[in-house]
Amino acid sequence: MAVTTAQPIELYTWSTPNGWKIPIMLEECGLPYRVVPVNIGKGEQMAPDFLAISPNNKIPAIVDPDGPGGAPISVFESGAILQYLGRKTGCLYPSDERARTAVDEWLFWQVGGLGPMLGQAHHFRIYAQDKIPYAIERFTEEAKRLYGVLDRRLATHEYLADAYSIADIAALT
Repeated sequence: MAVTTAQPIELYTWSTPNGWKIPIMLEECGLPYRVVPVNIGKGEQMAPDFLAISPNNKIPAIVDPDGPGGAPISVFESGAILQYLGRKTGCLYPSDERARTAVDEWLFWQVGGLGPMLGQAHHFRIYAQDKIPYAIERFTEEAKRLYGVLDRRLATHEYLADAYSIADIAALT
């Protein structure tokens, strides 16, 4: 269900797994948007203007000029943005409470578990200057465990919840 807005949503992002979630959702829902690149390699996420939009200094973040009541709204954190856009459009986020709860469970599983653990595993295995065996083993084993959860779920379900949803978009990236 596409929702038309007079002005496009401003998407503050960079080409990272978390940065890909929101453009996928915006495309799926047919919402117009304008990308505002935030080069995290150059520290642009620390700029005061961006801090006003994303107090956590992380991408992605959006500014919807046609927010609730027609007033602009800033939203940060990929999970919160996915939920906001789903509620705004009715797209990929069910209104039925039982179905929405299932989507939320898997969304929070990704943003609170899979995403952070994979980030830590990659950091300690690939990017850390000092190779710390305990950290490498700890985060690699947790990443494997979480991949096992995902494998078991998708062995018996086509999607994480009962239908394609924001949880699948989150877990994809």
